Amino acid sequence: MGIWKQIGEYLYLKKKDPNEKPTQWMKYMHRMNRLSLFMFLAALLYIIFKQLILPLFK
Repeated sequence: MGIWKQIGEYLYLKKKDPNEKPTQWMKYMHRMNRLSLFMFLAALLYIIFKQLILPLFK
């Protein structure tokens, strides 16, 4: 894939080719996105616990 075609797809200037199969790098990216989403939710739960639940026990 050419760099200009890739930039055009990122900026929604060009449509993605529906026949193009996902690459290994795309799988890695999805795994990292899942991991970052899980870490964000864990941190959010920690903040809620620390700010709302712990003061009730003091």
